[in-house]
Amino acid sequence: MSFDPVERPDGCDVPEKQARRAQARELPGLQRWTREAVAEWFDMPFANLLFQAQSLHRKHFDPNQVQISRLVSIKTGGCPEDCGYCSQSAHHKTGIKPTKLMTLAEVVEAARAAKATGTQRLCLGAAWRSPRARDLDLVCEMIAAVKAEGLEACVTLGMLDEAQAERLAAAGLDYYNHNIDTSREYYSLVASTRTMDDRLSTLARVRGAGVKVCSGGIIGMGESRDDRIGMLMLLANLPEPPESVPINALMRVSGTPLAGASSIDGIEFVRTVAVARILMPRSVVRLSAGREHMSDELQALCFFAGANSIFVGEQLLTTPNPSQERDASLLGRLGIQPLSSNQPSSPAPSGSA
Repeated sequence: MSFDPVERPDGCDVPEKQARRAQARELPGLQRWTREAVAEWFDMPFANLLFQAQSLHRKHFDPNQVQISRLVSIKTGGCPEDCGYCSQSAHHKTGIKPTKLMTLAEVVEAARAAKATGTQRLCLGAAWRSPRARDLDLVCEMIAAVKAEGLEACVTLGMLDEAQAERLAAAGLDYYNHNIDTSREYYSLVASTRTMDDRLSTLARVRGAGVKVCSGGIIGMGESRDDRIGMLMLLANLPEPPESVPINALMRVSGTPLAGASSIDGIEFVRTVAVARILMPRSVVRLSAGREHMSDELQALCFFAGANSIFVGEQLLTTPNPSQERDASLLGRLGIQPLSSNQPSSPAPSGSA
């Protein structure tokens, strides 16, 4: 089997074997990433890493387009899980008051308002360990309503069994979000009410039902670079990598166990985005929570590293997000255009027209 020549500018000493690994991983079943290989990407000089990430990004996506996504909390607070970062956990005193599940009419209104502001993707989030049957009935109606407005539909509802995943698929769901959060080794320090295997089992059921997978993690929870390597390696080595990979910077919330976590270094955050792009070149890499505390320059580096989706709106579930005016200004200065509503968010499969 042959590979295309590795293109690089003069003076950019990118190890041949690393570039070939990235090319090989694009051919299904050809390679599983090792920890050593992923660590080599993280250790690469910053300019070389960004060059490789941007080169792969351009191969599969328009580098001057992003998908505009929006989150709607359809049921807030009171979650029985004890995730250490979460403002909605019933285990933490964060001041979040639990709410009932939104009505179908409220979701339709939110979908229409989102579409009117240029959103292409609406993600509905409910603070549950797993959905109850009667609640799932209503969520399926919500999914159909979002789709009827011409938007891509994503939900995050906690853990699912096979029957629940099949029901969501039948409702027309495009993506199911269920983040693995961090590495397998660090996960027990973030949450104790469920395990990494619980998370992966739900992802397998979603995939088995024919729904696209949205799964990523949170950076800055006190984890080491080795944990960031482990998280991305776990995602990239799934039987099929997630089509959607959110990369979040921890939003420190008073009352949560991780409220005192140290801020993540911006360059390290960009490295994480770049390695996610390299390991999963055909996935949408979503610059998610934490943009409120990022400079425009840091966000620009994330786009250059391969991020091609942002969440808009002045609130993400319960935490703040940049204003619409700030986002419009940033994208305008960078020459980045939103995807149109009829453009797919993911590239066509290899070999397709």
